[in-house]
Amino acid sequence: MTTDAFAAHRRLLFSVAYRILGTATDAEDAVQDAWMKWSAADRSDVAEPKAYLVRIVSNVAMDRLRAVRSRREVYVGPWLPEPIRTDAGTGAETDTDTVSMALLMVLETLSPLERAVFVLKEAFGFTHAEIADAVERSEDAVRQAAHRAREHVQARRPRFHATAVKQREVTERFFAAASGGDINTLMQLLAPDVTVWTDGGGKVRQALRPVTGAQRVAAWFATFGEQPYQGVALADMRVDLAELNGRTGVVFTGAGRVIGVLVLDVDADGRIAAIHNVANPDKLRAVATGEPRLTAGPPSDQ
Repeated sequence: MTTDAFAAHRRLLFSVAYRILGTATDAEDAVQDAWMKWSAADRSDVAEPKAYLVRIVSNVAMDRLRAVRSRREVYVGPWLPEPIRTDAGTGAETDTDTVSMALLMVLETLSPLERAVFVLKEAFGFTHAEIADAVERSEDAVRQAAHRAREHVQARRPRFHATAVKQREVTERFFAAASGGDINTLMQLLAPDVTVWTDGGGKVRQALRPVTGAQRVAAWFATFGEQPYQGVALADMRVDLAELNGRTGVVFTGAGRVIGVLVLDVDADGRIAAIHNVANPDKLRAVATGEPRLTAGPPSDQ
């Protein structure tokens, strides 16, 4: 029972931990910690292994989030979530809204408890009573945390998204315009208050502050094809479209490794509201390998 029950729910546990922590690396560590606790626990009275395991991983993830936040506060440049592939071909069945880069950034502003409650309720459909058991709080406390989190997220998350078809079309047009230096098309595609977030983690040269405004962003990307990126010329790169965190993104590969990704936030009018560029090599492993995988909720009992 020990191995079989844990293996049956492992993807669910990773999916919960990833949404709470925002990085695949930390989520995998949380799942490993959950396995250790599960292995050492007295399970003679465990009637529902799934609920028991979700409780373990939720609390482990909240503890880890409290620990890693101090590191994120002194992170070099903007901190972005670790991108993860959600292509249909990887077997990842994701709720695209609760795993998008934009939402994960909003979730960074919640307390660990609020974030865990929001994830379990909105992404996985757990009841307030089930969440109270998972996070070891009263049901009233969970209801209050859920209300605060929902209001906070609704006030800050993008209200409208483009369709998947439109997202892909705009991403293709954006990359073609950037690589060709077509600043006029870039200006047409960008929302007036577009913001670029770049994450190099101090290991790769990137902008240390967000770049805002269509004119500045267009001018910046119009030179993309003219200079090497991390020492690799555009002509020597492999450029692929892939589904990253539920959105069409661009994956750049060169010198035998993934060197960066771009994920656009496209609004309902087909204009680019935000651009997320992750180049920190520590955050690209999941994109390069396609593992680990997410699962959506609410999960069925197994």
